[in-house]
Amino acid sequence: MTLHNVGRPTRPQAAASDGHASLTGARGLLQDEPLLFELGGWEKTGVDLPAPEHDASDLGDLVRAAPIGLPGLSEPEAMRHYVRLSQKNHAIDLALYPLGSCTMKHNPRLNEKMARLAGFADLHPLQPQSTTQGALQLMDRLAHWLKTLTGMPAVALSPKAGAHGELCGLLAIRAAHEAAGHGHRRRVLVPTSAHGTNPATAAFVGYSVTEIAQTDDGRVDLSDLESKLSDDVAAIMVTNPNTCGLFERDILEISRLTHEAGAYFYCDGANFNAIVGRVRPGDLGVDAMHINLHKTFSTPHGGGGPGAGPVVLSAALAPFAPAPWVVHGEGGLHLVEEAIDEAAQAFGRMCAFQGQMGMFVRAYAYMRSHGADGLRQVAEDAVLNANYIKARLSSVMTPAFPEGPCMHEALFDDSWLEDTGITTLDFAKAMIDEGFHPMTMYFPLVVHGAMLIEPTETESKRELDRFCDALEALAQAAKAGDAERFKGAPYLAPLRRLDETLAARKPKLTWRPEPTTVAPAPLAAE
Repeated sequence: MTLHNVGRPTRPQAAASDGHASLTGARGLLQDEPLLFELGGWEKTGVDLPAPEHDASDLGDLVRAAPIGLPGLSEPEAMRHYVRLSQKNHAIDLALYPLGSCTMKHNPRLNEKMARLAGFADLHPLQPQSTTQGALQLMDRLAHWLKTLTGMPAVALSPKAGAHGELCGLLAIRAAHEAAGHGHRRRVLVPTSAHGTNPATAAFVGYSVTEIAQTDDGRVDLSDLESKLSDDVAAIMVTNPNTCGLFERDILEISRLTHEAGAYFYCDGANFNAIVGRVRPGDLGVDAMHINLHKTFSTPHGGGGPGAGPVVLSAALAPFAPAPWVVHGEGGLHLVEEAIDEAAQAFGRMCAFQGQMGMFVRAYAYMRSHGADGLRQVAEDAVLNANYIKARLSSVMTPAFPEGPCMHEALFDDSWLEDTGITTLDFAKAMIDEGFHPMTMYFPLVVHGAMLIEPTETESKRELDRFCDALEALAQAAKAGDAERFKGAPYLAPLRRLDETLAARKPKLTWRPEPTTVAPAPLAAE
């Protein structure tokens, strides 16, 4: 593809073992597909439009002076284009998606059916609340489940993603400190293994960030934490289970020390899937925690638009929750949207309207279809699957923290690759040739050459064995000195490996037509 012509050739090439090259660029049923703008059709259209009845004289200088810049495709051409593109990406519907800390689980089709029901799919955010009582009731029930599962008294539904939820939680913390006359608290403590959004969000809110060390067994160093707590600390941000796939066994002491210092405890809820139905964060002393609905409650990542990252809040922070929220009153349910009366201390709004309704419906459908016992089993099976992978692969790869079980993800380092000349990146690229998306690489940063695998609860033992068999075979090939298999991988993917350094330094971010292409002025890349 034009967009990827950086560094080594990226077009599909025949594997050295088969000796056959495709004449069309396709690999069997996997079609070679150019960019939409390279397909041509600039002088045609896939639809017939009637001539306008009126001229555009009333538009003044807003009248278009050049072609719109879109190729004209028929419906079959457009449909095939996007189907072919979909075949170039890995998907959870195709195979295990082992990204650690991302919780790429199956999205049940029942949830999608519910989200498309009339009354949910066709809502408008500005229609009268008297006409949206069913939707408001669903939001109210979703909020009830989230509060029950976390043991927290309040929830803000409107944040659109995990990082947006972090922003919501820290803004509530800042508002609480300022209301108490503690505006001098301008520092946030963050462990070395935290998600990168944690320090970024704290800095965005205006806080300075201080790093907390971790122990040799991958957990928060209590002594280092205690030494850095002072009267200028606003909050601590801890992920539990943490990004090493381990439960913070000193979590109650972390909470106690934080509160004694007058700070609030923000918990990154990205890994809630590992403890849902088993542990209530409110019982651990958490003051604020975002919940990624796509991670724990199976809504798609984004879902064709904004995602959802509701934030649960403790009693101390509940008065500062952002509008809107659902309340019961005379005549039914309604939204509190103004910073008056019960919302007088709300720090503001996180978005223009009420949040992502499609995500709310999908998450609530997931909760109702599983029930309380089913959600508990979600966590149990997620942890079981991760420990099975750790046990299967520990004989050929080196666990970063070998002692004891892990939680929802198995973390390996690259020490087993020493003296092979093969890197974590090389190993990940070879996984693509085996039909698997690579695991999360080089994260968390506290583990050298990290390989972080999260199978989630939705994978069967058969699929886990297929995945582990492939990684065992690759590990044995690496140790046997078959470096070329890894250094040139992937061989079988739609595109070859990029020169990633050159691609990062000289990215091609715009598509420009070839001299022979009949097209308007240069357009942004697809």
